[in-house]
Amino acid sequence: MSLPTASRSSVNASAFSPAVAWTAVALLWLAGGSNYLTRTMLTTMRGSIIADVPMTEVQFGLLTSAFLWCYAFISPFGGFMADRFSRRQVVIGSLVVWSAITGVTAYARTFDQFLVLRSLLGLSQAFYIPAAVALIVDYHRGPTRALATGIHMTGMVVGSTIGGMGGWLAEHHGWSYAYTTIGLPNLALGIILYFTLREPPREGRSLHAGGEAPARIRLSEALLNLIKPGPFYYLLGCQSVQGAVSWIIIAWVPTMLREQFNLAQGAAGFSALGCLYGAQLVGLLVGGYASDRWSRHNPRARVIIPAIAILLTAPAFWLTGWFPLMIFTLLSLLLWGLAMGFLGANTMPMVCLVVDARYRATAIGLLNCITAICGGLAIYGVGALRDAHIATHLIMTFAGVGVILCGGFLWLLNITLKKSELVPAVASN
Repeated sequence: MSLPTASRSSVNASAFSPAVAWTAVALLWLAGGSNYLTRTMLTTMRGSIIADVPMTEVQFGLLTSAFLWCYAFISPFGGFMADRFSRRQVVIGSLVVWSAITGVTAYARTFDQFLVLRSLLGLSQAFYIPAAVALIVDYHRGPTRALATGIHMTGMVVGSTIGGMGGWLAEHHGWSYAYTTIGLPNLALGIILYFTLREPPREGRSLHAGGEAPARIRLSEALLNLIKPGPFYYLLGCQSVQGAVSWIIIAWVPTMLREQFNLAQGAAGFSALGCLYGAQLVGLLVGGYASDRWSRHNPRARVIIPAIAILLTAPAFWLTGWFPLMIFTLLSLLLWGLAMGFLGANTMPMVCLVVDARYRATAIGLLNCITAICGGLAIYGVGALRDAHIATHLIMTFAGVGVILCGGFLWLLNITLKKSELVPAVASN
Protein backbone atom coordinates (compact mmCIF):
# COMPACT_ATOMS: atom_id res chain seq x y z
CA MET A 1 0.00 0.00 0.00
CA SER A 2 1.55 3.25 -1.08
CA LEU A 3 1.57 6.26 1.17
CA PRO A 4 -0.86 9.02 0.29
CA THR A 5 0.33 12.36 -0.86
CA ALA A 6 -1.41 15.64 -0.29
CA SER A 7 -4.25 16.01 -2.75
CA ARG A 8 -4.28 19.08 -4.95
CA SER A 9 -8.04 18.98 -4.78
CA SER A 10 -8.10 19.18 -1.02
CA VAL A 11 -9.99 22.13 0.27
CA ASN A 12 -7.78 24.37 2.33
CA ALA A 13 -8.51 24.47 6.04
CA SER A 14 -9.15 28.18 5.75
CA ALA A 15 -12.21 27.40 3.60
CA PHE A 16 -14.04 26.49 6.79
CA SER A 17 -15.12 28.94 9.43
CA PRO A 18 -13.41 28.01 12.74
CA ALA A 19 -16.76 28.51 14.46
CA VAL A 20 -18.42 25.96 12.17
CA ALA A 21 -15.57 23.48 12.58
CA TRP A 22 -15.55 23.68 16.38
CA THR A 23 -19.35 23.62 16.56
CA ALA A 24 -19.22 20.28 14.75
CA VAL A 25 -16.76 18.99 17.37
CA ALA A 26 -19.07 20.16 20.17
CA LEU A 27 -22.09 18.42 18.65
CA LEU A 28 -20.15 15.22 18.08
CA TRP A 29 -18.82 15.44 21.65
CA LEU A 30 -22.40 15.07 22.85
CA ALA A 31 -23.04 12.21 20.44
CA GLY A 32 -19.83 10.42 21.47
CA GLY A 33 -20.79 10.73 25.12
CA SER A 34 -24.20 9.26 24.35
CA ASN A 35 -22.54 6.40 22.46
CA TYR A 36 -20.46 5.30 25.43
CA LEU A 37 -23.09 6.06 28.08
CA THR A 38 -25.66 3.80 26.46
CA ARG A 39 -23.20 0.95 25.91
CA THR A 40 -21.79 0.93 29.47
CA MET A 41 -24.91 1.57 31.56
CA LEU A 42 -25.95 -2.11 31.48
CA THR A 43 -23.00 -3.21 33.63
CA THR A 44 -23.94 -0.73 36.36
CA MET A 45 -27.49 -2.14 36.65
CA ARG A 46 -26.64 -5.81 37.01
CA GLY A 47 -28.39 -6.39 40.34
CA SER A 48 -31.61 -4.64 39.33
CA ILE A 49 -31.83 -6.44 35.98
CA ILE A 50 -31.10 -9.94 37.30
CA ALA A 51 -33.68 -9.43 40.03
CA ASP A 52 -36.40 -8.85 37.40
CA VAL A 53 -35.22 -10.86 34.40
CA PRO A 54 -34.23 -14.50 35.04
CA MET A 55 -30.68 -15.11 33.81
CA THR A 56 -27.47 -16.71 35.03
CA GLU A 57 -24.18 -14.89 35.60
CA VAL A 58 -22.85 -16.41 32.38
CA GLN A 59 -25.86 -15.13 30.47
CA PHE A 60 -25.44 -11.64 31.92
CA GLY A 61 -21.79 -11.68 30.82
CA LEU A 62 -22.90 -12.82 27.39
CA LEU A 63 -24.90 -9.60 27.01
CA THR A 64 -21.65 -7.60 26.97
CA SER A 65 -19.82 -10.18 24.86
CA ALA A 66 -22.59 -10.15 22.23
CA PHE A 67 -22.36 -6.37 22.04
CA LEU A 68 -18.58 -6.52 21.63
CA TRP A 69 -18.64 -9.22 18.96
CA CYS A 70 -21.31 -7.53 16.87
CA TYR A 71 -19.57 -4.17 17.24
CA ALA A 72 -16.24 -5.65 16.16
CA PHE A 73 -17.35 -7.50 13.06
CA ILE A 74 -19.60 -4.78 11.65
CA SER A 75 -17.11 -1.94 12.27
CA PRO A 76 -15.25 -2.22 8.93
CA PHE A 77 -18.56 -2.13 7.07
CA GLY A 78 -19.67 0.81 9.23
CA GLY A 79 -16.52 2.66 8.22
CA PHE A 80 -17.10 1.85 4.56
CA MET A 81 -20.63 3.26 4.74
CA ALA A 82 -19.15 6.54 6.01
CA ASP A 83 -16.68 6.57 3.10
CA ARG A 84 -19.36 5.62 0.57
CA PHE A 85 -22.23 7.86 1.71
CA SER A 86 -22.78 11.07 3.66
CA ARG A 87 -20.88 10.94 6.94
CA ARG A 88 -23.36 13.33 8.49
CA GLN A 89 -26.24 11.01 7.64
CA VAL A 90 -24.37 7.96 8.95
CA VAL A 91 -23.70 9.73 12.27
CA ILE A 92 -27.30 10.86 12.70
CA GLY A 93 -28.75 7.52 11.58
CA SER A 94 -26.52 5.59 13.96
CA LEU A 95 -27.43 7.85 16.89
CA VAL A 96 -31.16 7.65 16.23
CA VAL A 97 -31.09 3.86 15.95
CA TRP A 98 -29.04 3.25 19.12
CA SER A 99 -31.22 5.74 21.02
CA ALA A 100 -34.38 3.92 19.89
CA ILE A 101 -32.87 0.57 20.88
CA THR A 102 -31.99 2.00 24.30
CA GLY A 103 -35.59 3.12 24.79
CA VAL A 104 -37.04 -0.20 23.60
CA THR A 105 -34.75 -2.09 26.01
CA ALA A 106 -36.86 -0.69 28.84
CA TYR A 107 -39.57 -3.16 27.76
CA ALA A 108 -37.38 -6.27 27.58
CA ARG A 109 -38.65 -9.01 29.87
CA THR A 110 -36.59 -12.09 28.92
CA PHE A 111 -32.91 -12.88 28.47
CA ASP A 112 -33.43 -13.58 24.78
CA GLN A 113 -34.94 -10.13 24.26
CA PHE A 114 -32.03 -8.52 26.08
CA LEU A 115 -29.54 -10.48 23.99
CA VAL A 116 -31.13 -9.43 20.69
CA LEU A 117 -31.29 -5.78 21.74
CA ARG A 118 -27.67 -5.72 22.97
CA SER A 119 -26.55 -7.27 19.69
CA LEU A 120 -28.50 -4.67 17.74
CA LEU A 121 -26.98 -1.94 19.91
CA GLY A 122 -23.51 -3.16 18.96
CA LEU A 123 -24.42 -3.18 15.28
CA SER A 124 -25.87 0.34 15.38
CA GLN A 125 -23.03 1.92 17.34
CA ALA A 126 -20.34 0.47 15.08
CA PHE A 127 -21.27 3.02 12.42
CA TYR A 128 -20.71 6.09 14.60
CA ILE A 129 -17.00 6.46 15.40
CA PRO A 130 -15.58 5.96 11.86
CA ALA A 131 -18.03 8.49 10.45
CA ALA A 132 -17.57 10.99 13.28
CA VAL A 133 -13.77 11.11 13.28
CA ALA A 134 -13.67 11.23 9.47
CA LEU A 135 -16.06 14.18 9.61
CA ILE A 136 -13.87 15.93 12.17
CA VAL A 137 -10.64 15.62 10.18
CA ASP A 138 -12.40 16.93 7.08
CA TYR A 139 -13.20 20.06 9.09
CA HIS A 140 -9.81 20.28 10.82
CA ARG A 141 -7.09 19.98 8.17
CA GLY A 142 -4.55 22.34 9.66
CA PRO A 143 -2.86 22.45 13.08
CA THR A 144 -6.04 21.64 15.02
CA ARG A 145 -6.62 18.10 13.77
CA ALA A 146 -5.35 16.09 16.76
CA LEU A 147 -6.79 18.46 19.36
CA ALA A 148 -10.21 18.33 17.70
CA THR A 149 -10.05 14.54 17.62
CA GLY A 150 -8.93 14.43 21.24
CA ILE A 151 -11.71 16.74 22.42
CA HIS A 152 -14.25 14.53 20.67
CA MET A 153 -12.87 11.47 22.46
CA THR A 154 -13.12 13.19 25.84
CA GLY A 155 -16.88 13.02 25.32
CA MET A 156 -16.62 9.24 25.09
CA VAL A 157 -14.57 9.08 28.28
CA VAL A 158 -17.09 11.28 30.09
CA GLY A 159 -19.90 9.08 28.76
CA SER A 160 -18.17 5.98 30.14
CA THR A 161 -17.59 7.70 33.46
CA ILE A 162 -21.20 8.76 33.96
CA GLY A 163 -22.43 5.33 32.91
CA GLY A 164 -22.89 4.80 36.64
CA MET A 165 -25.93 7.07 36.34
CA GLY A 166 -27.78 4.02 35.05
CA GLY A 167 -27.04 2.16 38.27
CA TRP A 168 -28.24 5.08 40.40
CA LEU A 169 -31.46 5.45 38.40
CA ALA A 170 -32.06 1.70 38.52
CA GLU A 171 -31.52 1.62 42.27
CA HIS A 172 -34.00 4.42 42.95
CA HIS A 173 -36.54 4.07 40.13
CA GLY A 174 -35.93 0.72 38.41
CA TRP A 175 -33.83 -0.29 35.42
CA SER A 176 -36.67 0.25 32.90
CA TYR A 177 -36.93 3.87 34.04
CA ALA A 178 -33.17 4.26 33.53
CA TYR A 179 -33.35 3.07 29.93
CA THR A 180 -36.30 5.33 29.15
CA THR A 181 -34.77 8.36 30.84
CA ILE A 182 -31.50 8.03 28.93
CA GLY A 183 -32.90 6.83 25.61
CA LEU A 184 -35.46 9.60 24.94
CA PRO A 185 -33.05 12.58 25.32
CA ASN A 186 -30.72 10.84 22.90
CA LEU A 187 -33.49 10.89 20.28
CA ALA A 188 -33.82 14.63 20.86
CA LEU A 189 -30.06 14.98 20.29
CA GLY A 190 -30.50 13.26 16.93
CA ILE A 191 -33.05 15.91 15.93
CA ILE A 192 -30.65 18.67 16.98
CA LEU A 193 -27.85 17.14 14.90
CA TYR A 194 -30.15 16.89 11.89
CA PHE A 195 -30.70 20.64 11.85
CA THR A 196 -27.25 21.83 12.95
CA LEU A 197 -24.56 19.38 11.79
CA ARG A 198 -23.20 20.12 8.32
CA GLU A 199 -21.28 17.95 5.86
CA PRO A 200 -17.94 19.50 4.80
CA PRO A 201 -16.33 18.81 1.42
CA ARG A 202 -14.13 15.75 1.66
CA GLU A 203 -10.38 15.97 1.61
CA GLY A 204 -8.91 14.12 -1.36
CA ARG A 205 -12.12 14.14 -3.40
CA SER A 206 -12.10 15.95 -6.72
CA LEU A 207 -14.46 16.20 -9.66
CA HIS A 208 -13.70 14.29 -12.84
CA ALA A 209 -13.21 16.04 -16.12
CA GLY A 210 -16.42 17.71 -17.27
CA GLY A 211 -17.54 18.38 -13.71
CA GLU A 212 -18.79 14.86 -13.03
CA ALA A 213 -18.93 13.62 -9.46
CA PRO A 214 -16.16 11.22 -8.37
CA ALA A 215 -16.90 7.51 -8.73
CA ARG A 216 -18.28 5.87 -5.60
CA ILE A 217 -15.96 3.45 -3.89
CA ARG A 218 -16.71 -0.23 -3.30
CA LEU A 219 -16.16 -2.23 -0.13
CA SER A 220 -13.86 -4.73 -1.87
CA GLU A 221 -11.84 -1.86 -3.28
CA ALA A 222 -11.43 -0.25 0.15
CA LEU A 223 -10.47 -3.49 1.92
CA LEU A 224 -8.00 -4.52 -0.78
CA ASN A 225 -6.32 -1.14 -0.53
CA LEU A 226 -6.01 -1.42 3.26
CA ILE A 227 -4.72 -5.01 3.43
CA LYS A 228 -1.87 -4.41 1.00
CA PRO A 229 1.46 -4.67 2.85
CA GLY A 230 2.43 -1.24 4.07
CA PRO A 231 2.62 1.13 7.05
CA PHE A 232 -1.06 0.64 7.95
CA TYR A 233 -0.04 -2.79 9.25
CA TYR A 234 1.93 -1.10 12.03
CA LEU A 235 -1.19 0.77 13.11
CA LEU A 236 -3.12 -2.51 13.13
CA GLY A 237 -0.41 -4.09 15.27
CA CYS A 238 -0.39 -1.17 17.68
CA GLN A 239 -4.18 -1.15 18.08
CA SER A 240 -4.41 -4.92 18.54
CA VAL A 241 -1.95 -4.86 21.45
CA GLN A 242 -3.47 -1.67 22.87
CA GLY A 243 -6.90 -3.29 22.88
CA ALA A 244 -5.55 -6.34 24.73
CA VAL A 245 -3.72 -4.33 27.39
CA SER A 246 -6.56 -1.85 27.93
CA TRP A 247 -9.21 -4.54 28.38
CA ILE A 248 -6.95 -6.45 30.77
CA ILE A 249 -6.78 -3.30 32.89
CA ILE A 250 -10.51 -2.57 32.72
CA ALA A 251 -11.56 -6.15 33.40
CA TRP A 252 -8.98 -7.36 35.90
CA VAL A 253 -7.17 -4.53 37.70
CA PRO A 254 -10.17 -3.81 39.99
CA THR A 255 -10.03 -7.49 40.99
CA MET A 256 -6.30 -7.22 41.57
CA LEU A 257 -6.78 -4.21 43.83
CA ARG A 258 -9.43 -6.04 45.87
CA GLU A 259 -7.28 -9.13 46.28
CA GLN A 260 -3.94 -7.49 46.97
CA PHE A 261 -4.93 -4.45 48.99
CA ASN A 262 -8.23 -5.58 50.56
CA LEU A 263 -10.21 -2.74 49.03
CA ALA A 264 -13.99 -2.76 48.88
CA GLN A 265 -15.54 -3.44 45.48
CA GLY A 266 -16.59 0.18 44.96
CA ALA A 267 -13.25 1.60 46.11
CA ALA A 268 -11.30 -0.78 43.87
CA GLY A 269 -13.37 0.06 40.82
CA PHE A 270 -13.16 3.80 41.44
CA SER A 271 -9.40 3.67 42.07
CA ALA A 272 -8.69 1.69 38.91
CA LEU A 273 -11.04 3.30 36.41
CA GLY A 274 -10.89 6.74 38.01
CA CYS A 275 -7.12 6.90 37.57
CA LEU A 276 -7.31 5.44 34.08
CA TYR A 277 -10.06 7.69 32.71
CA GLY A 278 -8.86 10.81 34.53
CA ALA A 279 -5.39 10.49 33.04
CA GLN A 280 -6.85 9.68 29.63
CA LEU A 281 -8.82 12.93 29.63
CA VAL A 282 -5.61 14.86 30.25
CA GLY A 283 -3.74 12.86 27.61
CA LEU A 284 -6.37 13.50 24.95
CA LEU A 285 -6.07 17.26 25.37
CA VAL A 286 -2.34 17.56 26.01
CA GLY A 287 -1.40 14.95 23.42
CA GLY A 288 -3.63 16.54 20.80
CA TYR A 289 -2.32 20.06 21.45
CA ALA A 290 1.35 18.98 21.50
CA SER A 291 0.94 16.95 18.32
CA ASP A 292 -0.69 19.84 16.48
CA ARG A 293 2.09 22.22 17.52
CA TRP A 294 4.97 19.91 16.61
CA SER A 295 3.39 18.64 13.39
CA ARG A 296 3.72 22.12 11.89
CA HIS A 297 7.43 21.37 11.59
CA ASN A 298 7.42 17.55 11.53
CA PRO A 299 4.32 15.61 10.37
CA ARG A 300 5.68 12.47 12.07
CA ALA A 301 4.96 14.10 15.43
CA ARG A 302 1.56 12.42 15.12
CA VAL A 303 3.40 9.10 15.55
CA ILE A 304 6.38 10.05 17.71
CA ILE A 305 4.44 11.61 20.61
CA PRO A 306 2.16 8.61 21.38
CA ALA A 307 5.02 6.16 20.74
CA ILE A 308 7.22 7.80 23.38
CA ALA A 309 4.33 8.06 25.85
CA ILE A 310 3.53 4.35 25.47
CA LEU A 311 7.14 3.17 25.73
CA LEU A 312 7.69 5.19 28.92
CA THR A 313 4.75 3.36 30.50
CA ALA A 314 6.24 -0.14 30.34
CA PRO A 315 8.56 0.20 33.39
CA ALA A 316 5.58 1.07 35.60
CA PHE A 317 3.85 -2.17 34.57
CA TRP A 318 6.96 -4.18 35.45
CA LEU A 319 7.28 -2.44 38.82
CA THR A 320 3.64 -3.37 39.49
CA GLY A 321 4.42 -7.00 38.72
CA TRP A 322 7.69 -7.20 40.62
CA PHE A 323 6.70 -5.10 43.63
CA PRO A 324 2.94 -5.38 44.30
CA LEU A 325 2.58 -1.99 45.97
CA MET A 326 -0.43 0.30 45.61
CA ILE A 327 1.71 3.23 44.48
CA PHE A 328 3.16 1.31 41.53
CA THR A 329 -0.26 0.02 40.50
CA LEU A 330 -1.74 3.51 40.48
CA LEU A 331 1.33 4.85 38.65
CA SER A 332 0.90 2.27 35.88
CA LEU A 333 -2.78 3.17 35.54
CA LEU A 334 -2.04 6.90 35.37
CA LEU A 335 0.73 6.51 32.80
CA TRP A 336 -1.27 4.09 30.64
CA GLY A 337 -4.31 6.37 30.73
CA LEU A 338 -2.12 9.31 29.72
CA ALA A 339 -0.54 7.30 26.90
CA MET A 340 -3.95 6.13 25.66
CA GLY A 341 -5.03 9.75 25.53
CA PHE A 342 -2.00 10.61 23.42
CA LEU A 343 -2.74 7.65 21.15
CA GLY A 344 -6.47 8.35 20.90
CA ALA A 345 -5.98 11.97 19.88
CA ASN A 346 -3.52 10.97 17.17
CA THR A 347 -5.01 7.77 15.77
CA MET A 348 -7.05 9.41 13.02
CA PRO A 349 -4.26 11.92 12.21
CA MET A 350 -1.95 8.91 11.80
CA VAL A 351 -4.49 7.25 9.53
CA CYS A 352 -4.46 10.43 7.46
CA LEU A 353 -0.69 9.98 7.01
CA VAL A 354 -0.78 6.41 5.73
CA VAL A 355 -4.23 5.74 4.23
CA ASP A 356 -5.82 6.98 1.04
CA ALA A 357 -8.23 9.80 1.94
CA ARG A 358 -11.08 7.86 0.30
CA TYR A 359 -10.80 5.00 2.82
CA ARG A 360 -10.14 6.75 6.15
CA ALA A 361 -13.42 5.80 7.81
CA THR A 362 -13.06 2.20 6.62
CA ALA A 363 -9.57 2.15 8.15
CA ILE A 364 -10.91 3.37 11.50
CA GLY A 365 -13.62 0.71 11.34
CA LEU A 366 -10.97 -1.96 10.75
CA LEU A 367 -8.91 -0.66 13.68
CA ASN A 368 -11.99 -0.73 15.94
CA CYS A 369 -12.66 -4.30 14.84
CA ILE A 370 -9.18 -5.59 15.67
CA THR A 371 -9.13 -3.68 18.97
CA ALA A 372 -12.42 -5.22 20.13
CA ILE A 373 -11.46 -8.74 19.06
CA CYS A 374 -8.06 -8.64 20.78
CA GLY A 375 -9.61 -7.08 23.87
CA GLY A 376 -12.13 -9.90 24.13
CA LEU A 377 -9.42 -12.54 23.66
CA ALA A 378 -7.25 -10.89 26.30
CA ILE A 379 -10.06 -10.91 28.87
CA TYR A 380 -10.63 -14.61 28.21
CA GLY A 381 -6.88 -15.34 28.32
CA VAL A 382 -6.41 -13.68 31.70
CA GLY A 383 -9.35 -15.66 33.03
CA ALA A 384 -7.63 -18.84 31.88
CA LEU A 385 -4.39 -17.77 33.57
CA ARG A 386 -6.24 -17.12 36.81
CA ASP A 387 -7.84 -20.57 36.59
CA ALA A 388 -4.27 -21.89 36.30
CA HIS A 389 -3.51 -20.03 39.55
CA ILE A 390 -1.22 -17.43 37.96
CA ALA A 391 -1.10 -14.43 40.29
CA THR A 392 -2.84 -11.36 38.91
CA HIS A 393 0.12 -9.09 39.68
CA LEU A 394 2.30 -11.27 37.42
CA ILE A 395 -0.20 -10.71 34.63
CA MET A 396 0.74 -7.02 34.83
CA THR A 397 4.33 -8.04 34.03
CA PHE A 398 3.08 -9.80 30.90
CA ALA A 399 1.02 -6.71 30.04
CA GLY A 400 4.24 -4.65 30.23
CA VAL A 401 5.61 -6.72 27.36
CA GLY A 402 2.49 -5.85 25.40
CA VAL A 403 3.08 -2.17 26.13
CA ILE A 404 6.56 -2.42 24.61
CA LEU A 405 5.11 -4.10 21.52
CA CYS A 406 2.45 -1.41 21.22
CA GLY A 407 5.00 1.41 21.30
CA GLY A 408 7.39 -0.58 19.11
CA PHE A 409 4.81 -0.85 16.31
CA LEU A 410 4.41 2.93 16.36
CA TRP A 411 8.17 3.46 16.27
CA LEU A 412 8.43 1.16 13.25
CA LEU A 413 5.73 3.29 11.62
CA ASN A 414 7.77 6.40 12.38
CA ILE A 415 10.87 4.84 10.78
CA THR A 416 8.88 3.79 7.71
CA LEU A 417 7.46 7.28 7.24
CA LYS A 418 10.88 8.84 7.67
CA LYS A 419 12.40 6.58 5.03
CA SER A 420 9.53 6.93 2.59
CA GLU A 421 9.82 10.72 2.24
CA LEU A 422 6.18 10.63 1.09
CA VAL A 423 4.56 12.05 4.20
CA PRO A 424 1.93 14.64 3.20
CA ALA A 425 2.78 18.28 3.43
CA VAL A 426 2.62 19.72 6.94
CA ALA A 427 -0.31 21.96 6.05
CA SER A 428 -2.51 18.96 5.24
CA ASN A 429 -1.94 17.19 8.55
